Parts: sequence; C-alpha cells; structure tokens
Amino acid sequence: MAKVISSLFITADGVAEIDPDWHFPYFDENMGRAATGDYDDANVILLGRETYDSFAGAWPDREAAGEEDAPFATQLGDTRKVVVSRQQLEFTWRNAELIDGDLLEAVAALKADDAVTGIIIPGSISVVQQLLAAGLVDELRLLVHPVAARKGRRLFDEGDTPYHFRVAATETFPTGVIRVVYELAEPPAKAGYDEAKEMLSPEG
Repeated sequence: MAKVISSLFITADGVAEIDPDWHFPYFDENMGRAATGDYDDANVILLGRETYDSFAGAWPDREAAGEEDAPFATQLGDTRKVVVSRQQLEFTWRNAELIDGDLLEAVAALKADDAVTGIIIPGSISVVQQLLAAGLVDELRLLVHPVAARKGRRLFDEGDTPYHFRVAATETFPTGVIRVVYELAEPPAKAGYDEAKEMLSPEG
C-alpha cells in the first residue's frame, strides 16, 4: 500500500504557513536536497487549492526559464497532481486533475492503487489536518527552522485526541534546521508521576 507523506517547512513553534522572511535565510543545499528528495518517493502529488495555485503560478515558468531549478520543475510537471477543491477548476499545468469525490475516500483509494508508489503532500495544511485526523498520513517529513514565527497557521489544529509519533529519522543541518521524519504510532502505556519519579535521581 502506498504511503501518504506530508512534507512541510515549519518553525520551532509549529507554524507551517511559510513566511519568506523566516524561511529563505535558512535555505541551503541540505534543505534543497531534503525537500526535492521527498518527491522521489512518490508518483502522485496531492495539493490543496491554494498550494496548487501557488505551484502552478510558478513552476511552469521556472521550467520554461531553463535555469538551475528547471529539472525539478520538469519533475513536478511530469508527475500526476491531484488537487483538492470544492470548485471545478480549469487546469493550466499538465498532469493535473481534480480529486474524485470525498477527500478521505479518494486518498484511501489512491493508497490502495497498485499503480501508486507514494503520495506526497507539499504544504496544504488543511488537507494534512483532515488526513491526520482520519489516520491516513503515514509520515510527516518536517524541516524545522530554528525560529519562532509567533504568527501564521500552525500544523496541528485543536482537538481532543493527541497524535503520537515514532521518530524514524533525524538530521541536523549547519543552519540549525532539523529534518525529522515522524511516523504515526500507537499511544505509549499510561503513566503518571509515580512512574516518572522512579527515573529521577540526584546528581553525583
């Protein structure tokens, strides 16, 4: 079954709505390698409407310009793109299509499709939130910037049930950015202070 991978730039205080002022000063070749490499693990890109509009407004022109980012722009253009929108869209970017029916049902069908090797979701915070709540996200691949934005939309919304994760991989870049890959996990055994105090010991 194909994995659903959420790929996000995020701040130390959980803001995933990118502000160029805190994002680009930390962007180096390590972040570029990590961000573009995530797409090698998927042959479907799932996009919210706003993220699609942003991508479609930029990447085709970058591909045509033929500069350093053109090969990645071509890779994005050649990949199947499934867009989440409540409205019909006229797509100007090749290989783009509107999601078929209900989001959760459509993603479950994509995961079960033998032709789909992986599904990557760049940005698209509201889509990720819905899929997290439904247990359909397999990995969160976060590039955590060493900055507290203090404003902007956060990845995790308000809810009654915590999400538990297992750390699958970490990497620290010279800029201070930490790449962390989380996989959804079962909650740990219940515990309280009585259990925790057994782990405390005086120094010396």
